[in-house]
Amino acid sequence: MRFSILVNGTRRTVDEDADTPLLWVLRDDLRLVGTKYGCGIGVCGACTVHLGGVPVRSCVIPVSAVGAAPVVTIEGIGESEWGRKVKQAWLDLDVMQCGYCQAGQVMTATALLASHPHPTDQDIDQAMQGNICRCCTYTRIRAAIKQAAGLPTADTREERS
Repeated sequence: MRFSILVNGTRRTVDEDADTPLLWVLRDDLRLVGTKYGCGIGVCGACTVHLGGVPVRSCVIPVSAVGAAPVVTIEGIGESEWGRKVKQAWLDLDVMQCGYCQAGQVMTATALLASHPHPTDQDIDQAMQGNICRCCTYTRIRAAIKQAAGLPTADTREERS
């Protein structure tokens, strides 16, 4: 079947089976390889993209479910103000180690800030809990989200020590 989807502001047409995961459409058909395959069952967060402004796991979303909702990938997230701020904070604080999960982390963090511009540590932890980082950069991820939000980046637990 032919599907017309709006990806990163550009209308794209793909010829795929209706149940083909959006992840494979993005990577294989559209060559947008920043979105990563992790677990394939929607629990690790490496494949997170925005669908209609909401972070979703593209490995479990069939292309037929996209409809008219715009898709934003890591390649297009810098077009939004929050996306630019999050990406810059990630670079400033040297968040990445291996980097494999980071596209999904950035996508989830950007969605958090777009809906909740001044998150608490608890808000951040709750929003990010579905994104797994094998390198355990969680402290730097939280600090980068706070920096992007214009909040103090020091962990209050460390300040009390």
